[in-house]
Amino acid sequence: MFSVSLDKSRDSWKKAIEQDKLTWKYHVSDLKYWSSEASRLYGVSGIPMSFLIDPNGIIIAKNLRGMALHQELDKHVKSL
Repeated sequence: MFSVSLDKSRDSWKKAIEQDKLTWKYHVSDLKYWSSEASRLYGVSGIPMSFLIDPNGIIIAKNLRGMALHQELDKHVKSL
């Protein structure tokens, strides 16, 4: 899990991580709001927006939620 924030304020960004209980360890932001390099690079037009990226860095799915996300992950994750 890797989060990219489009916040303008470091304090607001950090507060949202805590408030929303985003417990994974990778959170980044350039604090440039909609002028963020990440939003431009990936064509982010609304938030939240999600991308499923394979080990080669290829986007294999976008904006999946709920069961659709689980089903797509099942295709790519080896069973233990």
